Amino acid sequence: MPRTIARYLGLILLGVALSMGVPASAAAPDAPAQAKPLPTQVSKEGQVTVQVTPLMPSAARGAWRFEIRFDTHVTPLDQDLLAAGVLVDAGGKQYRPLAWEGDPPGGHHRKGVLVFGSIDPPPRSVTLKLRRIGSVPERSFTWTLPAP
Repeated sequence: MPRTIARYLGLILLGVALSMGVPASAAAPDAPAQAKPLPTQVSKEGQVTVQVTPLMPSAARGAWRFEIRFDTHVTPLDQDLLAAGVLVDAGGKQYRPLAWEGDPPGGHHRKGVLVFGSIDPPPRSVTLKLRRIGSVPERSFTWTLPAP
């Protein structure tokens, strides 16, 4: 019986701490640490620099989101990113993007988020491929994901 009471008190204290804005890791030291964010990758091929940052550090349930920045001083950035992008899992299955949340086509600087649906079960790695950006036929950005 005392263990049950202690567990309930611990949950109550955790709830109070969270409601006060204390991070769960500080409020509950036994809680698992958050996964490290996946690194940003950069492609400087051709006349366009492309920088990609995964916004979802693990492939847990939910949409896969990639922040993408394009930079050039030579050619307009007028690609349709829904047609140019594809996400490939470790088994080779391809996923088309659902949305581009960012700057419209044109200009020499462009940024936004390319959104894909969830992948279940989460793969061990993913590769974001962007086709025909600048004079480069295909750019690939690959991340190995932490074990669940």
